[in-house]
Amino acid sequence: MSIERLVAGISRHRRLLIVLFLALTGGFAVSATTVEQTEGFGGFQTESEASDALNYIEGNFSAEANATTAQVIIRGENVLDRETLTETLAYQQDLRRNETVNATLTDDPFGSVANAVAVAAIQRERGQQLRTRQQRLNETERELSAALDSIRAGDHSIETEFAGVRANTTVEFSDRQVETFTDAARSLRTAENESAITAAYRQGTVGVLAPEYERLDERRQRLDSGLDPSLADQRRQLSEMDDTEIEQLVSTVLDAENNELLSLMPSGYEPGETEAEATALLVTQDTGGEYIAPDTAPDSIIDAQYEMRAIGEQRSGEYLVFGSGITANEINSAISDSLSVVGPLALLFVMVVLTIAYRDPVDILLGFGGIVAVLIWTIGFMGLANIEFSQIFIAVPVLLIGLSIDYAIHVFMRGREARTGTERSVEEAMFTGLAAVGFALVLVTVTAAAGFLSNVVSPLPPIRKFGIVNAFGIVAALCLFGVLVPALKVEIDTALERHGIDRQKSAFGTSGLLEPVMRTGEILARRGPAVVLAVVLVISLAGAYGGTQVDTTFDTDEFMPDEPPRWTDNLPDSLQPAEYSAKSTIEYLDETFLRQSKQAQILVEGDPTDPAFLEAVHTGEQRAANTTTTAELPNGARAVQGPVETMQQVAATDAQFNETFTAADTDGDGVPEENLTAVYDALFDADEGAATVLHRADGEYESARIITVANGDATQGEITEEMRAVATAVESEETTATATGQQTVLNYIIEQNILETVVQSLLATLLSVGLLLMVVYRLTEGSATLGLVTTAPVVLALSWVLGTMYVLGIGFNSITGMITSLTIGLGVAYSIHVSQRYRQELDQRESVWEALRTTVTGTGGALLGSAATTAGGFGVLMLAFLPSLQQFGFITAISILYAFLASVLVLPTLLVVWTRLAGPKWARTELRTRATSAESVPDPSDDD
Repeated sequence: MSIERLVAGISRHRRLLIVLFLALTGGFAVSATTVEQTEGFGGFQTESEASDALNYIEGNFSAEANATTAQVIIRGENVLDRETLTETLAYQQDLRRNETVNATLTDDPFGSVANAVAVAAIQRERGQQLRTRQQRLNETERELSAALDSIRAGDHSIETEFAGVRANTTVEFSDRQVETFTDAARSLRTAENESAITAAYRQGTVGVLAPEYERLDERRQRLDSGLDPSLADQRRQLSEMDDTEIEQLVSTVLDAENNELLSLMPSGYEPGETEAEATALLVTQDTGGEYIAPDTAPDSIIDAQYEMRAIGEQRSGEYLVFGSGITANEINSAISDSLSVVGPLALLFVMVVLTIAYRDPVDILLGFGGIVAVLIWTIGFMGLANIEFSQIFIAVPVLLIGLSIDYAIHVFMRGREARTGTERSVEEAMFTGLAAVGFALVLVTVTAAAGFLSNVVSPLPPIRKFGIVNAFGIVAALCLFGVLVPALKVEIDTALERHGIDRQKSAFGTSGLLEPVMRTGEILARRGPAVVLAVVLVISLAGAYGGTQVDTTFDTDEFMPDEPPRWTDNLPDSLQPAEYSAKSTIEYLDETFLRQSKQAQILVEGDPTDPAFLEAVHTGEQRAANTTTTAELPNGARAVQGPVETMQQVAATDAQFNETFTAADTDGDGVPEENLTAVYDALFDADEGAATVLHRADGEYESARIITVANGDATQGEITEEMRAVATAVESEETTATATGQQTVLNYIIEQNILETVVQSLLATLLSVGLLLMVVYRLTEGSATLGLVTTAPVVLALSWVLGTMYVLGIGFNSITGMITSLTIGLGVAYSIHVSQRYRQELDQRESVWEALRTTVTGTGGALLGSAATTAGGFGVLMLAFLPSLQQFGFITAISILYAFLASVLVLPTLLVVWTRLAGPKWARTELRTRATSAESVPDPSDDD
């Protein structure tokens, strides 16, 4: 079916089609309400060995299961003095008392220097109490022995001697103990040999005190296995100590061997020092099994972390709270805050430009209504297809609004051109213009949709869905602006003219001051085509080279909002953005502390009870410590934790485990070689932290892991490369090792997938668009080369965009990675309109230059209105609070500008060159005649 017949059918049945399309719009509107927001960055995660390893770790290493850790940075003049340490414990008590926070806390949620100092103080005090008790029991034992000596000598009665012992000891003897002593004394009196005497003495001393010794041993074992005093006990202990005692304990617990506590201190802290301006408190929270990431967290975690901040603000000192709950809330708040501020500005700009272009309120409302309908159809399709909304889909409305404006302006302006200077009715002019531009609209739709569908080759699910949704939206734009909007315009304009309101309007760019400007492309094509092509080629080659140097990133820090600029202070209260502190906190953490979230891990699977396995793990720990990306603790040690490192640390403080550990280390190299099952069992009994580096199920040991914390300035690529090298060194025939880590290795994999997507979709899109245009123009115009010429400006604009990104240091991320698709999608639309209009004008005009002039002023004017509206409307995203949105807004505006310039300044020259080589015979003759005549470069005014 030809375009003319299709348009005629739309004209005949327009009222039925209006009802049908409005009903469809209502249906899509209902479906749009079912669209949900996806789990943010988590949607970019793909299947890989690293992701499988992380899932295994999170499911089997107890310290990671269903938990997230918030870092609370406490700053003050000296955070290690008695007052601040006590305040830190009081802050923890406040967290416990707060229902919102307490509901998220794990069984043992707090880790800080204050806790360590308090526990050490209590342990020291209780150790002293045990030693005192032991001494008193020893003295009582000697007194009982002396009493037995007197009884044996017959000096005193049993009752008298025991009463004397009881008077000189703090031991509270039970009736059973009195009985034991009495039996021993009687046995001593009747003893007939040395053995009986020894037995009687033993019964009357050790036997009497046996219950006391047992209780003492139990208390000693509890002390050796670690104390778990309440926060109230810890706080009371510190408050009862003097400053000197506190300083001594601080110096002891923060010695050069305590890596775990030193990781909570600033990088400039000297081990053993009793003064510091900051320290970290780790608060472990239970996520309830819900997904958590820097941009996604359960409401319970978000609320709790903000409560932690509020509680800190009420206390003396300064408390900085950093966690996924806060970052997720700030990212999502910044998006909504940005859109609430930028949205009205973008809408205002679009309306202003449409007013200038249309100069008619009816056309403005129709165009705007069509744009809204396109968005409703597209979002409704997402609901029907069960596609969730994520950050990447912010680019969808940008493209669809841009194309919708393009479609609307071309439909309206061609309708106006068809009526200017004629006696055509509203209906005849509208559908004549639609028939003239219809083929171009269909071609734009097919090529752009095909280009976006090429994204289905991406390994990233959100990008595949992005391509499908955009393809549907583009088709929806064609249907609505090719059927519904023209039909509504005919009905409304006809009704208005029946009431005496003239609806004739001139097309944008065909008259007035704008007409000479729009002829620039024609003038360049006439006067200096060789110069134009040379300059464009040089610039494009430079841009293409720069494009090969553009970085790819997937660092969630880049999605953190900046502090709102001062101009937002003048906004109404309802539009005031929130306060964003997470980014500055991240910067402070990277400069001063270890950021616990920047972890890399190596999962080691095999037989942990095999000495070769443990030796390989130890090798991995040593290699990880020697990498350039692993952070350094204040004592110079590297932030590495593994089974051997953990065993060595526990052995240094636990005498009982040290005995087992040393016995199994037969060669004295610090790595056990024998009885590893018993060593691991003893480690689990001595330290709960064993579960973070060793996994056992039903008593059987199955795997181990090595944990590192990276430098704040280390890139994800550098971290991944070094951790994979460590994993390779650990692997053997019996052992597998996999490098992983959410904020490190997995993010780097996403980076690579984004780059792969950019390259693949770019090649696939250009190839599909180019071939499709070649085939279409070969069938319709008899010249496949016209398809290549039409594609060329798209390639040029794309190279300029990539070069600009390189110069400005803007990399590809989850949003800007889509800019190549956007540039091609919008660029091909502009190019097709120019090429198609030029080809039509060649059939209707008697001069190549007249055809070109009509093209650049008529279609070029429509493109200017479309480009200005889209570029300006979305360029205001540079006022957003998220750097990613700012970059996206800028690059989108630039890509639209470049696509427009390539279409109206460069494409006319390319079309003239094409005409000279492969155009209609009469046109080739005209150009050759002019080239050989004295007037080969006529003044443009000659054609006026």
